[in-house]
Amino acid sequence: MISVEKVGGTSMTQFGDVLENIILKDKKNPYGRIFVVSAYSGVTNLLLENKKTKAPGIYSEFVKKNSCDDTLVELEKMLTSLNENYRSIGLDVDKANAFIIDRIAQIKNYLENMAELISSGYVDKVNIWQQAREILASTGEAHSAFNSANIVSNNGFEAVCVDLSGFHDSEYLTIDERIKKEFSKIDCTKVIPIVTGYTKGSEGIMRQFDRGYSEVTFAKIASFLNADEAVIHKEFHFCSADPGIVGEENAHPVCNTNYDIADQLADIWMEAVHPAVSKTLELAGVSLRIKNTFDPDHPGTIFSKDYRSKDPKVEIISGTDNVMVIEIHDPAMVGTVGFDKRIMDFFARHEISYLLKATNANSISIVIRKTDNLEFYNDLRKTFMQVTVKDVAMVCVLGTNMDDTAIIAKAATALAENDITVECISLSLRKVNIQFVIELKDYEKGITVLNKAFS
Repeated sequence: MISVEKVGGTSMTQFGDVLENIILKDKKNPYGRIFVVSAYSGVTNLLLENKKTKAPGIYSEFVKKNSCDDTLVELEKMLTSLNENYRSIGLDVDKANAFIIDRIAQIKNYLENMAELISSGYVDKVNIWQQAREILASTGEAHSAFNSANIVSNNGFEAVCVDLSGFHDSEYLTIDERIKKEFSKIDCTKVIPIVTGYTKGSEGIMRQFDRGYSEVTFAKIASFLNADEAVIHKEFHFCSADPGIVGEENAHPVCNTNYDIADQLADIWMEAVHPAVSKTLELAGVSLRIKNTFDPDHPGTIFSKDYRSKDPKVEIISGTDNVMVIEIHDPAMVGTVGFDKRIMDFFARHEISYLLKATNANSISIVIRKTDNLEFYNDLRKTFMQVTVKDVAMVCVLGTNMDDTAIIAKAATALAENDITVECISLSLRKVNIQFVIELKDYEKGITVLNKAFS
């Protein structure tokens, strides 16, 4: 049996727990498992930019000045200091420091050469910037993977660092080709592979997936090896609602669900599973388990292709407060074939996707992620009779089997009884996601009310 397992950055930072609870939990036979690791928490933010706040990192510095010598010095200090945290659990700090110092020196050399090319004026600087982003992104995972393999080896087990960053070769391979090349020569029954979450490929993993790249690497490895199971270890359980909103005592781990639900959540940016990951695993026929690193005895949540609850029920309450609704009202809409397509052409032209669409005879309400694209709004207003834009929130009732008319009635009643106005509503024929658009101020209240109604 082979399992491919991904360890997130927050968990990696507490690697003593990862070692005890995950990698060496079965000390009699820890083999047959492949571990794909993220960078330690905060490192990729420093290398690129802060994922949440967008505060600039080394990459931003390079784009702005075409130089980042000082910030690379700070990076080296930070990573060698971080290495000290793992000395007590077996890290050979001297080797770890030598590895990362050498890697950063090579990165400095690459970036200097790139800056020189940009200054020549003969190359497309945007393309060079993208290559710099790829190089910087690979650094965090190379650091954590080297350290992890070193620690596991020093604890008496056979381990190997599988560096998919291709830092020391000039082979022009796709992501899939590089994975195939590296894993064709590894016997997972005799060694524990610790793999970088970053994979170098001719198509550019950052260009395609940006910060979701480590989970994409993980899914591609699981697919290539036809793994018996894919596992993601996070610092929390996959829960029925956000414990930070409803309280930990009012949320519980979801034991079984399917990839359809994963896609519904990804659509509102609650990415329990990256959409590219769920599609890769679903098509390969590999089930995914999400586990809590710090609760190792809990079986976690299993995402599979065909799971459907035996009885109709609500399994998850989720939502987002980072959306707005655009309503287009035009009497010319009535009976006009293709009117909706005219609107969608504007969305396509401005590269804006939507989460929900509700229509009647002469109005269409469309929910999108908040944007300050004034040209988009102006184009709509120039073309259609009346365009209304409003910041809102969306709360969702989800389940693998909600084929019961009482569910939508119960949800709507719970909102109404708590003075929460429903602005728009959507439910497709599959009945896996009921979406309520509500006032922005009522977002957390809406999540709490619905969670209480179906608990």
